[in-house]
Amino acid sequence: MIQLTQGGAYLINGTDVISDGPEAAAQIKNRTGKEISREEAAKSTMAYGILQEHNTSGNMDKLKIKFDKLTSHDITFVGIIQTARASGLTKFPIPYVLTNCHNSLCAVGGTINEDDHMFGLTCAKKYGGVYVPPHQAVIHQYAREMLAGGGKMILGSDSHTRYGALGTMAMGEGGPELVKQLLSQTYDINMPGVVAVYLTGEPVKGVGPQDVALAIIGAVFDKGYVKNKVMEFVGPGVASLSADFRIGIDVMTTETTCLSSIWQTDDKIKEFYEIHGRTEDYKELSPGETAYYDGMIKVDLSKIRPMIAMPFHPSNTYTIDEVNANLKDVLHDVEERAKVSLDGAVPYSLQEKIVDGKFMVDQGIIAGCAGGGFENICAAADILRGTNIGADGFTLSVYPASMPVYMELIKNGCAAAILETGAVLKTAFCGPCFGAGDTPANNAFSIRHSTRNFPNREGSKLQNGQISSVALMDARSIAATAANKGVLTSATEFDGEIGTYKYHFDANIYKNRVFDSKGVADESVEIQFGPNIKDWPAMGALPENLVLRVVSEIHDPVTTTDELIPSGETSSYRSNPLGLAEFALSRKDPEYVGRAKDIQRAEKARMAGEHPCQAHPDVKPLMGVVKKTFADASHENTGFGSTIFAVKPGDGSAREQAASCQKVLGGWANIANEYATKRYRSNLINWGMLPFLIEAGELPFSNLDYLFLPGIRKAVEEKAETIEAYRVSVDEGKLVPFTMTLGELTDEERQIILKGCLINYNRVD
Repeated sequence: MIQLTQGGAYLINGTDVISDGPEAAAQIKNRTGKEISREEAAKSTMAYGILQEHNTSGNMDKLKIKFDKLTSHDITFVGIIQTARASGLTKFPIPYVLTNCHNSLCAVGGTINEDDHMFGLTCAKKYGGVYVPPHQAVIHQYAREMLAGGGKMILGSDSHTRYGALGTMAMGEGGPELVKQLLSQTYDINMPGVVAVYLTGEPVKGVGPQDVALAIIGAVFDKGYVKNKVMEFVGPGVASLSADFRIGIDVMTTETTCLSSIWQTDDKIKEFYEIHGRTEDYKELSPGETAYYDGMIKVDLSKIRPMIAMPFHPSNTYTIDEVNANLKDVLHDVEERAKVSLDGAVPYSLQEKIVDGKFMVDQGIIAGCAGGGFENICAAADILRGTNIGADGFTLSVYPASMPVYMELIKNGCAAAILETGAVLKTAFCGPCFGAGDTPANNAFSIRHSTRNFPNREGSKLQNGQISSVALMDARSIAATAANKGVLTSATEFDGEIGTYKYHFDANIYKNRVFDSKGVADESVEIQFGPNIKDWPAMGALPENLVLRVVSEIHDPVTTTDELIPSGETSSYRSNPLGLAEFALSRKDPEYVGRAKDIQRAEKARMAGEHPCQAHPDVKPLMGVVKKTFADASHENTGFGSTIFAVKPGDGSAREQAASCQKVLGGWANIANEYATKRYRSNLINWGMLPFLIEAGELPFSNLDYLFLPGIRKAVEEKAETIEAYRVSVDEGKLVPFTMTLGELTDEERQIILKGCLINYNRVD
């Protein structure tokens, strides 16, 4: 079903694969009549060509990318624009689309969600952007319909910014990276590796894009096979997939931890642009005659079967048939994994879901950028047609990804077929994906065609004893399960017809409702602020030395951004940095906020010109120990703050608040064995936090220990290969040395850290 090459591979004429090795050069010459080096062949990938066109550095090893367009939603655009305004923003230099699909309900926190929306509308007018009102479209569907273009690059402040199926290389990043683009700066990365996803065959009836995506995620995630690389979809199997099917696979590539994605394009993608009235945006893309890839994922589409990602990660994959055939064993395995994910905080068992030997599901959701596409919902309607979901506990909600999709479902009768079953059809909204809509009951099991099923995401609050289980499935098997009154069912068991529906895009919906400045800024517009929209607090520059207190120690294999700053109900506070920070690590380490604030008192006193020992009783004794070895260290040249240790933090969302909340609470650093994603590490850097790395193994410090970093500012300035650090043992009156590293940093990133944050780096006084 899925095969991973052990090394690189060459693709000849888009169809023939040659494994890298001693015989590769001869085989290539035999097939093409030409000699080509690995380095030259690597330039023939689609990814290389697009990156080269957008690189401004003149050096393809060290890229400085300028994107064509930007997009954000309503729990990220306020912070981004506030940061850019503090840095001198006067006009959006490139098209910037502000969608309102996360805090759409306006049901939590009084007026604050709609206040954010009005902030966005007035900023779109003032700075020359596009504003998509609530319920019109989820961020990525609008981008597909209205922004994507062949050979273009789009940067979005949402991790699932993926439009590769349409020939657009798109990346999801934290807000500060969009700020840089708004200030006409660049996105700086090393040339990424490129991994081919070589597709053959075609899917059998009942298999959908989520099934293919989950099969790939399950095969590559644990191995880090595509981490921070570009996934390039090629091969004869691509032609067997519709545009919607490709989009459904593509959006889930985020869950592999890849950097971006790109697909070869053809007449089906050309037709997509024609349907949306944008034929000029189509571009035929394909790899060159001989293209070299750093790895290859071979996928036989005909062998993919309906999949389920069991709690609590998209990579925890099984076929649905495998789950049903081995129920007790699979559920026991999930329960054992849950002990790690949930830290044993709540009792967790799925055995009660087995009723008469069958697995009973409590809820089905088809939604958002992954599930809410036209073909997914039409297929679900055909499977559901003439059935009903019953009058018991099982519920089914369907969220079309945009109003144009919704309109077409009404016109072609699929909406009626779904509603007749007792299911609910709702408007475009991302809430079910992050815990702000259709939250399951305690101990309920929800199956969702959405993007993630992390713990603490879709409604679980372990500190309150609340836990729900979310599994990922394709819309087709969700519909088959719903038609079977909640009994877990593979869509391949459906023996009826799944039709092919023609899509007609109604552009009038957006013309009548979306504000589009056409790039014209109106300086006379006054920005509308709400009482919850707050400026970022002042942040100081990196001092000469640092005292860090370890205020949280996390040994989970992976720590998600949902655990660093919860989603769901906290989303309404993301325009208020200090208000949101109160929730930091609240579901993982409830003591974190108090501990971080405690040591922050010393730094606040220092910044105010007072002696920090007056604000915190630990300062005097620990500095007494420090001064025995470092006599020049003083409260004038030594900063005080907090750090956390996590094995591998940052999997999941692009939300910058996972880092900024630590920063506003006085965080100066993270210490990790590795960072799960580039975007989380970038968020740390852009908020002036040191992204330390330490070798895996026994830690030289523990939670609540104090660490002293002498000459840290000089070490950053001079690009020191290792960072000298000490655990301060007050009881023993000594410093215990250890070393860390910072990993590779660009010159600009070093300056951001030295200044204290991106705002300080760009601030116009």
